[in-house]
Amino acid sequence: MNRITRILVLLVISLATATTMAQNYRQVNDISYTQKTDAYSLERLKLDIYHPEGGSDHPVIVWFHGGGLEGGNKEIPEKLKEKDLVVVGVNYRLLPQVSVEETLDDAAEAVAWVFRHIHEYGGDPHKIVVSGHSAGGYISMMLCLDKHWLGGYDIDADSVMMYVPFSGQAITHYNVRKMQGIPPLQATIDKYAPLYWVRGDCPPLVLICGDRELELFGRYDENQYLARMMKLSGHQHTYLYEIDGHGHGGMVDPGFHILETHLLQMLGLPTNP
Repeated sequence: MNRITRILVLLVISLATATTMAQNYRQVNDISYTQKTDAYSLERLKLDIYHPEGGSDHPVIVWFHGGGLEGGNKEIPEKLKEKDLVVVGVNYRLLPQVSVEETLDDAAEAVAWVFRHIHEYGGDPHKIVVSGHSAGGYISMMLCLDKHWLGGYDIDADSVMMYVPFSGQAITHYNVRKMQGIPPLQATIDKYAPLYWVRGDCPPLVLICGDRELELFGRYDENQYLARMMKLSGHQHTYLYEIDGHGHGGMVDPGFHILETHLLQMLGLPTNP
């Protein structure tokens, strides 16, 4: 490489770096995503979108908040900002005001809305990742494994590029069991459990948990069993991570590095060490 060529290459790299550093982002809040007409749905079923102001075909993270299915509000995680991503924070209706079927239907409706509208915000509907923490992790597992939720909105669950639940419940969620009159330490697996829907033909599933001794109830152990059953069912792209020394809440921030690494790998891009 001669001197002029080297200078040109350095100039291109510098311009690319400057463009990246100059990327501006915008957040649009409280977008209604529902066709439901009851008062609680109209109040609750909204989402926020954080997106780069320029470009198109950006990867999309749909993020479901935690709160035990009984609380919490939509959020755009700080660790996902300024990453050249479109991030969608979703609200859903909460137990016990509604049933878990209605909550999962809300989540499916939100993802379907993203598929149909995210191009308006520079997102690529072929690069959608569904994720969330705790209750949000449970929701993302259910949307992944039980295809009928997204199917109700004419979306194939397998058209999602990847599912990345953070500390999601693999058995029937404890607050669903509470509504059934079952105590939190009495484990059940019914149609509201991701484990009930194990299948070998879904997109990559990245399971992230905190330290098994510090996690909520037996959350890591549930995910470990789910990972084993997925592999026995023939799924070749189930990944399980345990973040040592971090409990149920503390595992979230380091979990984003794992999400980002898998996303970059899926896109064929270099990963950060």
